[in-house]
Amino acid sequence: MAALTGRLRGSKITYWKLEKTMLVFSNRHGRAEIPACLSAVSEQSSFTAESQGVATFGLGTWQLFRRLKKMELIEHRQKRLEQDPVLVTSVLPEASDSQSNEKISSLEFRKVVCEGVYDESKSIYIGPRSRSVSGVTENGYYVVTPLMPVQQNESVQIPVLVNRGWVPRSWRNKSSENLLNATPHENMISSEKDKSKGGSWWKFWLKEPANVKDVDSYFKMVKVIGVVRGSESPNIFMPLNDPISGQWFYVDVPAIARAVGLPENALYVEEIDEAHNASNPYPLPKDASTFVRYSVMPQDHLNYALTWYTLSAATTFMAKKRLQKKKLLR
Repeated sequence: MAALTGRLRGSKITYWKLEKTMLVFSNRHGRAEIPACLSAVSEQSSFTAESQGVATFGLGTWQLFRRLKKMELIEHRQKRLEQDPVLVTSVLPEASDSQSNEKISSLEFRKVVCEGVYDESKSIYIGPRSRSVSGVTENGYYVVTPLMPVQQNESVQIPVLVNRGWVPRSWRNKSSENLLNATPHENMISSEKDKSKGGSWWKFWLKEPANVKDVDSYFKMVKVIGVVRGSESPNIFMPLNDPISGQWFYVDVPAIARAVGLPENALYVEEIDEAHNASNPYPLPKDASTFVRYSVMPQDHLNYALTWYTLSAATTFMAKKRLQKKKLLR
């Protein structure tokens, strides 16, 4: 356009036409040609800058709304995590309850106390998941094990899936070898009575000891303090779980429950380190603070909003300068 202005300066354009791909301008002083595509870009450049300014301003505002929503979610989780743990037997709905799924979902992020016996032979390993150990990043897995009920008042009444925490790869291999060499405990028997009812799960019952105080010699009862959670939402880059081959990349509670013979609406609890035994480092339970962390925190949303607003101001300024320059050329 600068060349065109120089050649036809001082007089109005009296004639123009489109010849193939060239836009031809002429007046009594001469003739000028420019590619039609450059003319379209020149005419639309200010409009494009204005639309970019509007779009980036909208993205900045969206990030502010996302920040407010994220703050509400974090506050909700913090309030639940600050509550005292409750016995899982007092809040867990009956297996026959038609609204059990909704009731379990309403318990998410509540601390619960569970007691029972781990069925190590049914453990599921989810991963690989990396963790920094003594400043060195190491690959490992989360180990999920069914916590089975026994005939004790404090025990859970139906099985619960427990994410016991992170273990290194070597720990998993060693655990698998131990299970292959182990024989079932003579005091663990499946309840044929419950199987006859058509249930999809079974219980480990404790043979009645002569003295109730001898329970520890029969079974190693465990007390778990954890947080009720739900299934994970995998990203598009994560492979699908393959239950047949035993490869689990993310937590899918119904699928894991089916794989270990439990109902699909089984309660899933992630153990926290409030009562972790330092002498037994693995599995390493999660820290409670991880439940209020997001990959994108509210401060990050604020930073993104400021970035978009800055881009909006810059593109709007450019559009204004282009319009002013266009008016001067006319």
